[in-house]
Amino acid sequence: MQVAASIFKAYDIRGIVPSTLNEAVAEALGLAFGTVAMRQGERTVAVGRDGRLSGPALAAALIRGLVAAGVDVIDVGLSTTPMLYFAANTLCSSGIQVTGSHNPKDYNGFKMVLGGRAIYGDDIQALRRIIEAESHQLAEGGRVRHVNVLKPYTDRIVGDVKLARPMKVVVDCGNGVAGASAPALFRALGCEVVELFSDVDGNFPNHHPDPSKPENLQDVMRVLRETDAELGLAFDGDGDRLGIVTKEGHNIYPDRQMILFAQDVLARVPGGNIIFDVKCSQRLAPAIEAAGGVAHIYKTGHSLIKARMKELDSPLGGEMSGHIFFKERWYGFDDGSYAGARLLEIVSRSPNANAVLNALPTSFSTPELNVACAEGEPHAVVDQLVALARFDAPAKISTIDGVRVDWPDGFGLIRASNTTPVLVLRFEGHTPEALHRIETAMLALLKQAKPDAVVGASAH
Repeated sequence: MQVAASIFKAYDIRGIVPSTLNEAVAEALGLAFGTVAMRQGERTVAVGRDGRLSGPALAAALIRGLVAAGVDVIDVGLSTTPMLYFAANTLCSSGIQVTGSHNPKDYNGFKMVLGGRAIYGDDIQALRRIIEAESHQLAEGGRVRHVNVLKPYTDRIVGDVKLARPMKVVVDCGNGVAGASAPALFRALGCEVVELFSDVDGNFPNHHPDPSKPENLQDVMRVLRETDAELGLAFDGDGDRLGIVTKEGHNIYPDRQMILFAQDVLARVPGGNIIFDVKCSQRLAPAIEAAGGVAHIYKTGHSLIKARMKELDSPLGGEMSGHIFFKERWYGFDDGSYAGARLLEIVSRSPNANAVLNALPTSFSTPELNVACAEGEPHAVVDQLVALARFDAPAKISTIDGVRVDWPDGFGLIRASNTTPVLVLRFEGHTPEALHRIETAMLALLKQAKPDAVVGASAH
C-alpha cells in the first residue's frame, strides 16, 4: 500500500485529511496495529476520538481494521486523549486515540498505547512497514463493544482530589473535546465554572485550542477581568495539556507549574525522581532539589518522558509544552483536566490562589522560537552545533537533546523538532541583560552552522 512517509512522526501518526491521511490509511493502521497487538497477546484495544470533523469516519475505519485482525475493540467514542488512556489503564492495556492534537483543523492522527507503553520511534516505523508491505494478518473473532468512560473517569478524579474551599474558575476548552467533560468535572470538584467555548466543534470557530500560544488565552484573560473568577484554565484540542492564567492575566508556564506540583508530590514521596524536558526553566531543578527530590533533565517528547518515568519509577514528569504526568495518585499519563484538578487542590489551601502562583520562581525568557529548515535538515544542523559548541567555564554544555548551554544566570537551547522540519530555540536569563547576552551567544553559534537561519515565532 502506498502511504505518505511524512505522517509517521516520532511520537504519533499525524497528517492532513484527506491528502495524506484518509479512511484507507486508518483501516490499514488498524490491521497493522491489530496484528502487532495479537502477536503480543493483546487481544483488546480501546479506541477514542477527539472532536475533529474527520474523527468519526477515521475511527470507524480504524475499528474495521482492528476487528479484521481479530481484536476486541472497546469503543469509548468522543473522548479526550486522557480518557482513552484511562480506558487503556482500567479496561485493557492498549488503545488508540484518533486526534489531531493542537494541529490546524484539517489535520488528524493517532496516538497509540500498546501493552501499557506509549508507541513511538521505531515502533511507529514498524507499523509503517506492515502497512506498506500489507503484511498484516487477518483473524476471526474480533468484535466491538461501546463503553462510556466519562462517569468512571470523573468519579476516579472526584474521589482522589479534594479542594480545601470552593473556587470560581474560568474554563476555556477552545471548542476542543475537553468541552464535553472538563466543565462538569470541575463543578463536581466543587468549583463554580464560567465556561468558554465548551461546544465541541472541529471548525474551532473562536480560537485555536492550543494554550501554549498567548494569543489563544486572550478570552480567558478578558473574562477574568470582567468577573470575580480567581483563575483561568485552558485546554488543548484533545485535552492532554493545560494552560493556567492568573487573575492579573499572567500565563503560568508549565515549567513553573512543575515547581508547584513537585513540591506537593515530594511532600508525600520524599526523594522522588522528578523528570522534565530540556526546554524547561533553569529554576526548576533547584526547586525540586530544595523540596527533597532528585531532578532529571531529559529529551523532549511525551512518549520519551513517559518511558523515562517508568525506568526511574518517577512519581511526576512534565514538559514545557504542557504535558504533565502524575504517577503519584494517578496512572502516569498526561491529562490536562487532572493536572488542573491537582493545581486547584494545592492553591485552594491558600486564601489567595494567585499569590501562590505569583510567588513561584521566575526568569526572563523568550517564548519558543523556530527556525524553518528543509526536510531532514534540523538534525544535521544540530550535529554541526554539537561539534562547534565551545563555551568557556562556568558554562555547562548538555547534548542530551540538541545543544543546551547553562550559565549561572540562564540558559540557551537549540534542538531539532521531532515532529516538523524546524529548529526549536529557547533562551532564559535571570536578568534581561543575561537573557540578551545568552541569546546573542547562542544565535552566533547557530549562524556558524546555518548562516541563512531566520528566527521566527513558533507555529504548530
